Amino acid sequence: MHIVCPHCMTSYAIKLASLGANGRAVRCSRCKETWIAHAEDAIEEASVPAMAAASRADDQSDLAEQWNSYAKDDGAADAPVVDSPSIASDWPDEEARETEDEWSAAARQAEEEAVGAQHQSWFRSLFPRRGARVSRPVATAAAPRKSYLGLPTACAAMGALVLALVIWRGDVVRLLPQTAAFYRMVGLEVNLRGLAFKDVKLSSETVDGKQVLVIEGVIVGEGKKPLDIPRLRFAVRDAQGAEIYAWNAVLEQTVLRPGERAFFRSRLASPPPEGRNIDVRFFNRRDIAGGSV
Repeated sequence: MHIVCPHCMTSYAIKLASLGANGRAVRCSRCKETWIAHAEDAIEEASVPAMAAASRADDQSDLAEQWNSYAKDDGAADAPVVDSPSIASDWPDEEARETEDEWSAAARQAEEEAVGAQHQSWFRSLFPRRGARVSRPVATAAAPRKSYLGLPTACAAMGALVLALVIWRGDVVRLLPQTAAFYRMVGLEVNLRGLAFKDVKLSSETVDGKQVLVIEGVIVGEGKKPLDIPRLRFAVRDAQGAEIYAWNAVLEQTVLRPGERAFFRSRLASPPPEGRNIDVRFFNRRDIAGGSV
């Protein structure tokens, strides 16, 4: 048996025993309608589709009558009449449309060509063709730098170098002994000892009927600190410059302060007749190597 919702005509299968003698309150799960269902209201299963079709027919007839009543309304006769202009009057004629289409097509074509060229150039920049020449920027010749070392500057630098070689010639000779000959050649003596001979002169006298050669002079301290006076060495040389006879002498004054003078005097009895010159110098290492003590 079935019971039918009186609102939406939805049918539900139910057992009559569940309704009881006085009926039972039920609720439609579709439209939420609530009503009291009695056992005598239940119907057979075959009559449910017919009831649903009849209900739909009644609803359609009610809608038709409502629309007919709207059509027969007296107020419809008073509705104003408005003249509607033809919308075709604002349309461009055929020739104008063709011209506009031509201009639109030309504009679209130009735009497509420009965009395509941009895309093509961008694509080619990413993937260059094989064997295509790649343009490289031409290297421009660099402008020569202006030299700040002119002739006056070079002359000044050379003058400063020569002056330094003259002033510090002692240090230069001490570092490079071979440069002593160069200084001597240009007339500059290099005194590494800090001691110099001054006023050296020769004289002769006769003692007990024999000729005696007298050598005398002064030693001057040219250093910046007190210096020891080494032994003196006297050598007689012939006309060819060969040493004939030599002897050493020790002064009583052994230390010489800066600017101080020390007098020396030595005599040679019976000098060699072939002697022509006498050298006066300080005793050095070469004299020791040569056996002259």
